[in-house]
Amino acid sequence: MKTLLPNKKIILASKSPRRQELLKGLDLIFDTKLKDVNEDFPANLPDNEVAAFLAEKKAMAFENDLNEDEILITSDTTVLIDKKVLNKPKDKDEAIHMLKQLSGNIHHVITGVCIFDKTKKVVFDDMTEVHFKHLSMEEMEYYIDKYHPFDKAGSYGIQEWIGYAAVDKIIGSFYTVMGLPVHRIYEELKNW
Repeated sequence: MKTLLPNKKIILASKSPRRQELLKGLDLIFDTKLKDVNEDFPANLPDNEVAAFLAEKKAMAFENDLNEDEILITSDTTVLIDKKVLNKPKDKDEAIHMLKQLSGNIHHVITGVCIFDKTKKVVFDDMTEVHFKHLSMEEMEYYIDKYHPFDKAGSYGIQEWIGYAAVDKIIGSFYTVMGLPVHRIYEELKNW
């Protein structure tokens, strides 16, 4: 198979080892670049648009830094339950509060992506429905104490213990829940 975008240098603007691993799974060669970007969003923004908004916001932080031969990929993941956005927890108490909301319930994970170069920008998101089994307080504390999910939306990573123990079913892409809908990125890059 031919190499995607042979005349472009791909940059993933993410420090997430999960996103880097997923992009490597497409056999793409890429560099990573990082910038701190404020992840605030307008209060009136519909919950299902937050991930795409933040992905685009992260990309625009690089607007004046890209070279002609570079293409940038940014993303953001949100967890939605009961019309509330669950982002990254600040501490153990907030992580437990989030897991209590997810325990025994259905929630949605949305990962927004922005692919951007000097001449083109594409913003999209992908959503997966996740069904959680009931978790005891002991299970929640075990997971938080062992895996420290403070860098993860909704306080969990599906690829960790909690995914094995508590995720009963998903409808959609597993990789979207991990933080990068690689199937959609592949299609966009193929058509770039």
